[in-house]
Amino acid sequence: MTGLGASYLGDGRCRFRLWAPGAVRAEVHLLGPGERMVPMRRAPRGYHVAEADRVAPGTRYRYRLDGREELPDPASRHQPEGVHGPSAVVDPAAHAWRDGTWRGPDPGALILYECHVGTFTDEGTFAAIIPRLPDLVRLGVTALELMPVAQFPGARNWGYDGVYPLAVQDSYGGPEGLCRLVDACHGHGLAVVLDVVYNHLGPEGNYLPAFGPYFMAAYRTPWGAALNFDGPDSDEVRRLFRESAVHWVREYHVDGLRLDAVHAILDRSPRPFLAELAAAVRRAAARAGRRVVLIAESDANDPRLLRPPSQGGLGLDAVWSDDFHHALHALLTGERDGYYADFGDLRRLAAAYAHGFAFTGQRSRYRRRRHGAPPTGRAPRQFVVFAQNHDQVGNRAVGERLGSLVGPDAVRLAAAAVLLSPFTPLLFMGEEHAERAPFLYFTSHGDPALAEAVRDGRRRECAAAGWAAVPPDPQAEATFARSRPAGGSGGDRGVRRLYAELIRLRGELGSGPARVRQVGADTLLVLRAGHAVALHFGSGGVVPLDLPAGRWRRRLDTADVRWGGPGAAAPAEVASAGACALDMAPRSCAVYARVGEEG
Repeated sequence: MTGLGASYLGDGRCRFRLWAPGAVRAEVHLLGPGERMVPMRRAPRGYHVAEADRVAPGTRYRYRLDGREELPDPASRHQPEGVHGPSAVVDPAAHAWRDGTWRGPDPGALILYECHVGTFTDEGTFAAIIPRLPDLVRLGVTALELMPVAQFPGARNWGYDGVYPLAVQDSYGGPEGLCRLVDACHGHGLAVVLDVVYNHLGPEGNYLPAFGPYFMAAYRTPWGAALNFDGPDSDEVRRLFRESAVHWVREYHVDGLRLDAVHAILDRSPRPFLAELAAAVRRAAARAGRRVVLIAESDANDPRLLRPPSQGGLGLDAVWSDDFHHALHALLTGERDGYYADFGDLRRLAAAYAHGFAFTGQRSRYRRRRHGAPPTGRAPRQFVVFAQNHDQVGNRAVGERLGSLVGPDAVRLAAAAVLLSPFTPLLFMGEEHAERAPFLYFTSHGDPALAEAVRDGRRRECAAAGWAAVPPDPQAEATFARSRPAGGSGGDRGVRRLYAELIRLRGELGSGPARVRQVGADTLLVLRAGHAVALHFGSGGVVPLDLPAGRWRRRLDTADVRWGGPGAAAPAEVASAGACALDMAPRSCAVYARVGEEG
């Protein structure tokens, strides 16, 4: 079978394939010059197929079912007039790729930089990101992670309200804009990881129910109806989303997919959809001769996501560790509401450092049950850790970043805790210069009733979370504008220098495992590759450490004036007989190398 949607064959010919099992008759309505109706022939399993000539790339079209309402293509590659407009034919061979020697990222060297295309620059386009790539390279990140770019309603959205899983957002620059950005990233040695949403569709412009049983009434997600991944006709539903994943790799050369909230992909089948997706992406990557990484977001602490299929797993490469974030955030801010009720004790961060998850089967006070399982045998790089991300900032009532909640000493300590961990680090756009502009929740729905429902829902969610502040109107353009990082005008150059130095030092430490020890109530000692990383969350002073015997030389102190601190407190050298004591500044990190093992 050929692919779903409009497949441009060259020389003005195009094949259309639609799944609409309930339709007796389907037609392609080709719009524009030479407008005409093209009948589709019925094919097995509810498909309708047609081939047409005199169809150029960019041709607009709709499907007509049983002579009634005309609808956009659920497998559209481009919606140049928005979610309600006609679909457009795309020629995937139109872009002249220059990345022929690119082979993809080294999974052990990934440093992810999460970016929202619409707010990262004033222009809010793929093209506007390209001049910023040299800055990211100088910082030391190795991969640009884009929040979802599948077509969503309007021009202002986080991207999780996408309704066309194969179409590239028109206001960002459409298909060609994404090709150019990915090509430019590869030219700078940067990988591209794309956030994709396969657990739900947005509430506006979702025409899938008109075509077939894409959703299941038996399951619900926090965002509405669940996609039909294990019920009757689910094979064809799976196909659409499997093709979506493969087409990002094949047609746009992306190097990885971040799979949003996989715990909300409700699927009890013996062959889970995620395993099927992973296998399909692996095949596509092998054909292209490139490495592709698959990263799951999940709050389940389920190591089966990471195990290979031969061990009964789903074969994904990595998973986000919310536990690491929550443990670090609660220590630094003192917050204990909601899911932070399980955190705030240094033991939780020590457990996350030791295992990747803090909860590996223990009882969770927040969930009121046991949570997680031991990720035995999993490599540290299989856990993605962060001090900030779009969810943990943007889901707050007024979108405060970490630098608005804690002092600069804690910001520097958080950077060291993430970047000097053995895990795969993720930075959220702007955090490298201690960005203070908020990242807020914003939308631009065209339906006034839906817009008001979103406003009301946002207010109720924030009240239920215990936020005292009233969230700004998600529909207001000002809410979107306030979410742009201020960049150089609002940044801390000392913090940026620290991030670059931490990334450089991380390269020396490699991606091997770490040994972690808790010292007292407020210090962690992390031993890695001949280095000792002391993370001090207390008020400073003399800190006893069971440092292995030998002479140790200081490599870094986050309190140093070079990074905007008050001055290094940790001694330049220390001799340990198996235990020693260090002077440390409040909320600081000191890094020592055993003499003779410095990089």
